[in-house]
Amino acid sequence: MSDGHLALIAAGVFLFLLILRKISGDSHPFRGLIVSMVFGLLILAVLNLCSPFTGTALPVSRLSLAAAAFLGIPGITAMLLLQLLL
Repeated sequence: MSDGHLALIAAGVFLFLLILRKISGDSHPFRGLIVSMVFGLLILAVLNLCSPFTGTALPVSRLSLAAAAFLGIPGITAMLLLQLLL
């Protein structure tokens, strides 16, 4: 699979998750925010733990931790896309 196809798939997944999050309309926004933060940080940790097997890693810095915490899964996806494109 070429890099262009991979980028399109990642962009599609990102948009799907963004639309799904918008449609869900959580009645408890703070709980949703905390769950999103935890999932983002957890996925960043799992991604870095599995990096010897997958060859994909994101450096852990203040910026990546903030993006994972505040943006959640779409933030991780965006960082992976940027790493792939740059």
